[in-house]
Amino acid sequence: MPTVFRHLGFRFFFYSNEGDPREPVHIHVMKDGGEAKFWLDPDPRLARSVGFDARTLRVLARIIADRADDIEEAWNEHFR
Repeated sequence: MPTVFRHLGFRFFFYSNEGDPREPVHIHVMKDGGEAKFWLDPDPRLARSVGFDARTLRVLARIIADRADDIEEAWNEHFR
């Protein structure tokens, strides 16, 4: 599970085995037992979440939007 970055105690990562065929670019986020998955394209949107409230999910979406280029670059490097 490559970690792309950490921010505010959240770990932003993806799984090395992302399906066959591979799913489109997305990021998983974990903290304190909560986990969420966000699709990146065209804009960050929630795929699923367990353990995060709506306010936290909005904060995460903003962080992901701000770091979308970094996330996509890490994805492409890892799955190349």
